Amino acid sequence: MYLSKRVLTPRFFVIVWITGLQWDKVVYIRILVGDSGINLNMMLIGEYEHTLDEKKRVSLPKAFAKALGKKMVMTRGLDTCLFLFAEGEWKKVAEKLQALSFAQADTRGFNRFLLSGAVEVEPDGAGRILIPEHQKQFAGLKRNVVFAGVSDRVEIWDAGEWKNYKARIEKQADAMAEKLGEIGAL
Repeated sequence: MYLSKRVLTPRFFVIVWITGLQWDKVVYIRILVGDSGINLNMMLIGEYEHTLDEKKRVSLPKAFAKALGKKMVMTRGLDTCLFLFAEGEWKKVAEKLQALSFAQADTRGFNRFLLSGAVEVEPDGAGRILIPEHQKQFAGLKRNVVFAGVSDRVEIWDAGEWKNYKARIEKQADAMAEKLGEIGAL
């Protein structure tokens, strides 16, 4: 069988990156379609503990930094943590929030909570990000912080709070799995 050069020249291609494939480290998967930059799948998982310095800077784990890119958005999260999104993922979240009706008090409140607390973040030359004082206070961050990959975002926790949260949630894992199984999510 003969294939012409035209057939062999790809007009459509997929690139898959997998970084840091280890059980206790980050696994980051990103699929790009062609040169369009369309991101089909982004998954951030794993956890790292780092130290917050006196200037409120903390080193972003390298695998997360690579996955999130140069521009990120950090905002107040749920359960007293901070959410850190890649710029593209943040745009998706913001678009969903903008599509909601502002006539409902819950929608207005959540939009204010998430959007007004957001800041754009870029790592410095040493790979550190600055955590603004209002976010540091909201999350109760002390010296040791945990970066936890949660699918499309990274959560930033005070290490003590993370330890307490994990202990509590691990005790409920079976019950949560059963509920998710009932609705067909697992």
